[in-house]
Amino acid sequence: MKMYSDLAPTQARVLLASNSPRRRELLRMIVPEYDMAVMHDVDESYPADLADVDVAPYLSRLKADAYRAQLVENEVMITADTVVISDGRILGKPADEKQAVEMLRSLMGHTHKVVTGVTLTSTHVSETFSETTEVIFGNISDREIELYVSNFRPLDKAGAYGIQEWIGCVAIQGIRGCFYNVMGLPLHTLYRRLRDFKV
Repeated sequence: MKMYSDLAPTQARVLLASNSPRRRELLRMIVPEYDMAVMHDVDESYPADLADVDVAPYLSRLKADAYRAQLVENEVMITADTVVISDGRILGKPADEKQAVEMLRSLMGHTHKVVTGVTLTSTHVSETFSETTEVIFGNISDREIELYVSNFRPLDKAGAYGIQEWIGCVAIQGIRGCFYNVMGLPLHTLYRRLRDFKV
C-alpha cells in the first residue's frame, strides 16, 4: 500500500470498487497507486426502518460483501456510498433533469447533511465507518438551477449537485465538516483508517 506516510504497510495492494470518477480522483490524493476492482452490479436497496444516517454505511457494507470473494491475501478493498439527507428525506441520484431541479429547489435556503459510509475489507477483516458533513445552501433562482442542471447534468450525484462545481461557488454558503466527504470520500478519516488497517 503506497501512501504518503512512513507508517503505511508497504505490501498491501489497495483496490477501489467504485464507478465514481470523483472517488477515483480523491483516493489518488492519499493513495497514489491503487487498482480498480472488477465491477459488479449491486442491489442498493436498504431496509425501510433503517435510520437515515445508517444508510450510507449499510450500503458500503453491502457493496463490500459483493466484492469480498475476489480478494486475495495482502489486499484491502475500499467500498463507499454517499447520501444526502434533507428534512429527514434521503436524496439519492436523480432519475432525470426534472427530478434534479426539484431536489435542488428543496435544498435552497436550508442546511442538509451529507453522509458517506466507507468499508475497508481484507480476506480476514472488515471495518466500516461513516462521516457526516453539514452543507449550508443559500438561494439561487429557478432559472439558475435549471441552467446548472442542463449544463452540468448532475444525474450521477446524490442530491443532484457537485460541491466542486459552479453551484458550489454560488449557492453554498458554508460547510461544517470535511469538504471531501461531500465529494464522496472523507479523506482525513480514510487516510488514518487505511494507515492503521490490519490487512
